[in-house]
Amino acid sequence: MRYAIDHKSSYPLHKQAETLLREIIAGEEYQNGKLLPNEVELAKKLAISRTTLRQAINTLVSEGLLVRKKRIGTKVAPAPVSSKSNNWLSFSQEMKVRGIPIKNFELHITWVYPDEALANFFEIKTDRKILKLERVRGKTEEPFVYFVSYFHPRIGLTGNEDFKRPLYEILETDYSVIAALSKEEISAKAAEPFIAEKLGIAVDSPILFRKRYVFDQGERPIEYNLGYYKADSFVYTVESTR
Repeated sequence: MRYAIDHKSSYPLHKQAETLLREIIAGEEYQNGKLLPNEVELAKKLAISRTTLRQAINTLVSEGLLVRKKRIGTKVAPAPVSSKSNNWLSFSQEMKVRGIPIKNFELHITWVYPDEALANFFEIKTDRKILKLERVRGKTEEPFVYFVSYFHPRIGLTGNEDFKRPLYEILETDYSVIAALSKEEISAKAAEPFIAEKLGIAVDSPILFRKRYVFDQGERPIEYNLGYYKADSFVYTVESTR
């Protein structure tokens, strides 16, 4: 590809550089993680200042198309993982279909006493222990979500289950519990120190927070789930029909 812009055009140089960069990063060569040409070299080839080139690069960085790392370089940002709200029963399978291998970076199982909110949701007393499942999950190279699930003791989970299997497959196959209804609340928030450590991000970084209430076919509560997603690595899409 020929790196050139028209210096005789009235169209601003930084806008021309931006357009050229969009063409460059659309190519397969840079979609595979190859670093873009060095800023000094590219500015020299285009006969523009580094300030002008950097203005163009900053625009694409702000759009989430490029990632710049100090002392390393600039490259195309990895595509965010996407999940659809109507696929809430099959997160693992959906990722598999998309060709995204999912890795469990952490998996913890404990028995805890529910607080008032959990006890009210499950309609049990606070002195009755429930199973808590924590998982840090993501692509093979880095995590992008921290899940916390609490389960109604009625289900009969022991804590010895193989939670590397899809969760709702375990409930249905092993315990004849079918997750039939999900009610969700989604919001944006800043990462607290604990969550930041789990996801490998800076404290106060933006995250997507999803609270999910899961019910069986009789609309009895079976799971209370919290999900903390890295904002730059995950897109949650909602489909509606009328």
